[in-house]
Amino acid sequence: MSESMHITLNVWRQKNAQEEGRLEAHACDVSPDMSFLEVLDVLNDKLVSEGKEAIAFEHDCREGICGSCSLVLNGQAHGPHKNTTTCQLHMRSFKSGDNITVEPFRAAAFPVLKDLVVDRSAFDRIQQSGGYVSVNTGSAPAANAVLVPKDDADSAMDAAQCIGCGACVAACPNASAMLFVSAKIAHLGLLPQGQPERKKRALAMVSAMDREGFGNCSNHFECGAACPKGISVANIARLNRDWLGAVLTEREERKDQGD
Repeated sequence: MSESMHITLNVWRQKNAQEEGRLEAHACDVSPDMSFLEVLDVLNDKLVSEGKEAIAFEHDCREGICGSCSLVLNGQAHGPHKNTTTCQLHMRSFKSGDNITVEPFRAAAFPVLKDLVVDRSAFDRIQQSGGYVSVNTGSAPAANAVLVPKDDADSAMDAAQCIGCGACVAACPNASAMLFVSAKIAHLGLLPQGQPERKKRALAMVSAMDREGFGNCSNHFECGAACPKGISVANIARLNRDWLGAVLTEREERKDQGD
C-alpha cells in the first residue's frame, strides 16, 4: 500500500462572477495513487459531512477526453505535466508537505460561475459560427475515392485532437483563443471536404473570437506548452494565412462589385 501524503490545498472559492473570491486552505491526507480530482472528491465528502458547502468544479469523462477538468494548479493550466489533463494528474506528481494553489481558468471571456467552474460557452459560439462543413456531400464515398496526402491527413488529425478545454486561453498572458480557433479551422481546412467554406470559415470564426473578448496573439507560445493534447502553434500561422487570404479575396470582390 502506498504511503499517505499530507498536502495543503489552497482552493479558490467564489459565489459568482460579481462576488469577490478568496483562497481557502484545506489540509488533506491522500494517497499518491489518487488522481487530483479524486482528492477534490474526498475533500468535498469531508466538507459535506461537516455541514459545509462543497467545492464546485467541473468533470465528466475523467479520461482526458472531454476537456471539462479545467483547473490551474500552482499557476499552471492542468498542472505541472506536459500533455496531461487535470483528471489524469496523480498526486505522486507532488511531494508530501506541498502547498497546492487551485484556481479556475482566468480570462474575461471565461467568467467564473462558482468556485472553480467558469463559463466557457464562448468556445461553443465560436464553433457554431463556422467550425463545421455544411456543404451537402451526398452519401459517404469509398475510403479511397478522395485522395488526401498523408502529411495533410496527419496534420488534420493532430489538430482535431483539440478538446476545447481552454488551457491555451488560461496560459496566454493576453487570454487569446488563437490556438483553439486555429485547431478547429486547421482540421477542416486541411481536408478536401473543408475547402468550399475555408475562407468563409476563417472570417466567421475569427470575428466570433473577437466579439467574445479574447485577447490578441503575441506569439508567447504559452498556449502550445499548456495544451494537454499538444496542439502545435504552427496552426496559428496557418490560421493567419487563411484569414488574410479571405480578407484580401473579400476586398477584391467588393472592388469588382463597385462597393
